[in-house]
Amino acid sequence: MCGIAGIVGTGTLDPGDGERVLRMRDVMTHRGPDDAGLRIEDGAILGHRRLSIVDLAAGHQPLSNEDGTIWVTFNGEIYNHADLRRELEAAGHTYRTRSDTETIVHAYEQWGDECVQRFRGMFAFAIWDRNRRRLLIARDRLGIKPLYWARAHNRILFASEIKGILASQLVAAEADRRAIPELLSLRSLAGDRTLFRGIHKLLPGHVMTVSDGNVTIRRYWDVPVRDHRQTATRRFEEDVERFRSLLEESVRLRLMSDVPLGVFLSGGLDSSAIAALMARMIDRPLQTFSVAFDERACNELEYSRVVSRAIGAETHEVVLDDRAFFDAVPRLVWHEDEPIAHPSSVPLFFVSKLARDHVKVVLTGEGSDELLAGYGKYPRAMFNWRAGGLYERLVPGGVRTRLAPAFRRLPGVLGRYASRSFLAVDRRPDLIFFDTFAAIPLSKQRRLLTKSVATDANREAVYGPSLQHFEAAHGVDVLDRALYADVKTYLVELLMKQDQMSMAASIESRVPFLDHHLVEFAARLPPDRKLVRFNTKRILRAAIKGLVPAEILQRPKMGFPVPLAKWLAAGWGDVVRDVLLDPRARERGIFEGRAIERLLDPASGHVDAAAVWSLFNLELWYRTFIDGDGIQTLPGRAPANAPPAVTNRQIEPVPVDSRP
Repeated sequence: MCGIAGIVGTGTLDPGDGERVLRMRDVMTHRGPDDAGLRIEDGAILGHRRLSIVDLAAGHQPLSNEDGTIWVTFNGEIYNHADLRRELEAAGHTYRTRSDTETIVHAYEQWGDECVQRFRGMFAFAIWDRNRRRLLIARDRLGIKPLYWARAHNRILFASEIKGILASQLVAAEADRRAIPELLSLRSLAGDRTLFRGIHKLLPGHVMTVSDGNVTIRRYWDVPVRDHRQTATRRFEEDVERFRSLLEESVRLRLMSDVPLGVFLSGGLDSSAIAALMARMIDRPLQTFSVAFDERACNELEYSRVVSRAIGAETHEVVLDDRAFFDAVPRLVWHEDEPIAHPSSVPLFFVSKLARDHVKVVLTGEGSDELLAGYGKYPRAMFNWRAGGLYERLVPGGVRTRLAPAFRRLPGVLGRYASRSFLAVDRRPDLIFFDTFAAIPLSKQRRLLTKSVATDANREAVYGPSLQHFEAAHGVDVLDRALYADVKTYLVELLMKQDQMSMAASIESRVPFLDHHLVEFAARLPPDRKLVRFNTKRILRAAIKGLVPAEILQRPKMGFPVPLAKWLAAGWGDVVRDVLLDPRARERGIFEGRAIERLLDPASGHVDAAAVWSLFNLELWYRTFIDGDGIQTLPGRAPANAPPAVTNRQIEPVPVDSRP
């Protein structure tokens, strides 16, 4: 895993562009502390920061073909490069290294732009073709590796991180305020835009070519949509066997490394499956890395210990408190480039730091939930969709309209659930599948945001891009459509979190559940292979039965719980208030001051942690990038140097047999 950057022009580049690419490259040193390279061509400059994983001695980049006419800068891993090498050598190509990077060069020589179809792995790369004066940029099928680009005068810039593009000083850091409602609702932006005006994502499964100043982008792969006209012809047991075989193959491929590997282990179903498979494939004790909080209700260490003991692993743990958590947030906003969508990014960074002391590569369980309907929101959404259909048939529209406000006003927890159920929400995909699970639903945004910003908080603007994905899978079961939309949107944001937090600690993370062969198989499975009533990830549970301890198969999903509401109520709300209500934040004209005060009022009896977190991180992002403050510390009682998190600390987690 590395960092790439570069500039390509329509003609001869400016003499200062070499220095610009150096700045673009080196602001991402955390992505590649082991080595750095720069290639200056007539019309293009490629930069590279290297985290050495394969062929440590000879894998320097940018790297060329035999005659120096093709150059590549590459971030990621091509797991099937050895098989491709044999095919390419048989076709007459000569290798100078053992690296997978060189396979990309020769594959491009052999197959042109279609080389991306041959690669099995995670990748973002740029190839400069000197003879054609043409740049090819590609991103892997699922978006595991990031890639951003922008146009500046007569140049196209690209980089692994947005800050790399900003470091060129050719593109100004300007906020796209129209994107704020979508970001606050869905926690990320669907499509190719970012929160920075003029800076774009290259979407997963896409390639981009730059020739004579013209940019062309096309999709080369998509998640397959199940043919609803075909009924299942295999028995469930046959699908289970095939799923397990593909998962085993994917894990085995991702053990490709010349440096030590480990696994992030939460004790949940996904990471436990990966850890158990890894332990069977290596000839030494597996290194596992786990993170938890002091609060017992947000501590999963007992589960991860159960798995570690069962597979004979060497366990490493890190325990965080509120001071370490909040002190890290400003720095991690800088690493994520955009507001931190999920509080779980913070413990992910700390467990990545812990792992970096022992290994250089980790495998993770990311991606399974979106493939196999693993989140609790899926059975809830399906229940609301189906119950809502019955409710519509039995209760006249006028009566439903009159009853909805009463359900929204129900007190306490009952009201919070009812207000997001079919009793109070129209049976529309944008509401049932998106707004119901929004960080800040649109109705609340209209109270919290000023009129100038809230005008864009409408269903068409906010949910339109996601609904396009939902509708693209038309004609199949509604669960298939929801999963397809989440793979194209929500999963991409989670993968960016995984990439940025691991790279902030200079460690590579690999995601076996997102091998595209496994993804294609899972996408074509009937819905009942994934979700039956409230039984999520049915096929995975069957595939790993007997492989992981029984209590792991039966445990409820937690998903990196963070006790944010408790911390805000206990005093950190004052720090957040100082950030959101100081004069600088008010002058931006984004937040409604009185509504923010009510949101943060401890007397309200309920802390909306998701809304507070989203607004807090948006303001920190403005200060970091738009105001140009860079990495900061928090005001008030947040210390500039919090005590370090404690590693391998023995605390009393919740016993596995007593969790509700």
